[in-house]
Amino acid sequence: MDQGSELIDALHQISKEKGIDQQIIFEAIETSLVTACKKNFGTSANIKINMDHETGNVSVYAQKTVVDQISDSNLEINLESAKKMNARYDLGDIVDVVVTPRNFGRISAQTAKQVVVQKFREAEREILYNEYITKERDIVTGIVQRKDDRRNIVISLGKIEAMLAPSEQISREKYNFQDRIKVYVLEVKQTPKGPQISISRTHPELVKRLFEQEVPEVYDGVVEVRSITREAGSRTKMAVYSKNRNVDPVGACVGQNGHRVNVIVRELNGEKVDIIEWNQCPELYIAAALSPSRVLAVVINPADQTAKIVVPDYQLSLAIGKEGQNARMAAKLTGWRIDIKSESQARTMGFVPDNAYDNFERLLSGEALTEETKIKETEKEKAEIEVEVEEVKETETVKEGAE
Repeated sequence: MDQGSELIDALHQISKEKGIDQQIIFEAIETSLVTACKKNFGTSANIKINMDHETGNVSVYAQKTVVDQISDSNLEINLESAKKMNARYDLGDIVDVVVTPRNFGRISAQTAKQVVVQKFREAEREILYNEYITKERDIVTGIVQRKDDRRNIVISLGKIEAMLAPSEQISREKYNFQDRIKVYVLEVKQTPKGPQISISRTHPELVKRLFEQEVPEVYDGVVEVRSITREAGSRTKMAVYSKNRNVDPVGACVGQNGHRVNVIVRELNGEKVDIIEWNQCPELYIAAALSPSRVLAVVINPADQTAKIVVPDYQLSLAIGKEGQNARMAAKLTGWRIDIKSESQARTMGFVPDNAYDNFERLLSGEALTEETKIKETEKEKAEIEVEVEEVKETETVKEGAE
């Protein structure tokens, strides 16, 4: 076996090219040499390999237990022989006996090489997995490579390829060779063949992550994306909110002259993006979700999470949307089941109470309180009245005592 500087130089070169820690390489070689040696000594032998990381010299030892009477020469050594090596050895001690493997030539070297190559591959797979597992639930940029027989699109992510399954592709998008696209990493799994990465172009989180990249306020958390729903390739609706009253969450996402949102629309190949402001008042939130339609009245039933909405006659089709898309997405965005009627239909059938229109106008103007706020205000008033009554009673008691 060739030992020395040539081996160390080769290991340094491999470590540099493969990006693998040299310690991993040394451990792989030592493991492979143990395997090769055991072919000479039998699987029962305890083989120990020491490799000098500076010179490349390899020492092979058979580890044997000191005993009175030897029953297995591969595992044991008698006390007399052990003391010849070192007078301090005693029964039960482990002795490292230098051995020279028999026929440790072409076959053993080939075995060692195979194991080393396997370890290298395992190390490379582990490095790739550790690199890409951090990108799970995030977006990455890839380059389209090809389309396979199962209609999967193979995307190069640099050091590894990912599969864009047909179910995660946007039907009207064309994926041409060498196109650069942004994809959402759904999952990174470790397999015997290396990391397997599942990606998507249809996931709603793709749009959210794009806004995080494009809008600093979203990335920093000043503007929160409270809810998002998407029909990939057609439309996305997103509700945003900011605790900072000086920040316009919708304006921040749209950008000056629509620059920020237009960057995202281009990345999504023309997919429409509706951005509304999230509101803790369900009526106002539902009305905003039906944008761009104007809403005249909203009556909610929290018990069954339903909402009745009235819109102008000429905007009914706009509120419902093509094939019901606008109403359907508004329901998904808000979590409320929505029933929409035109104003004339609503008044004819008594769809909502007559005062619903005025109540909603007051909500829009900020004059009305939400039901929750009303309850809180009522409880506060009751508490204040109770305190006043107690104070009056105490005053009267003091007066009676003085009399």
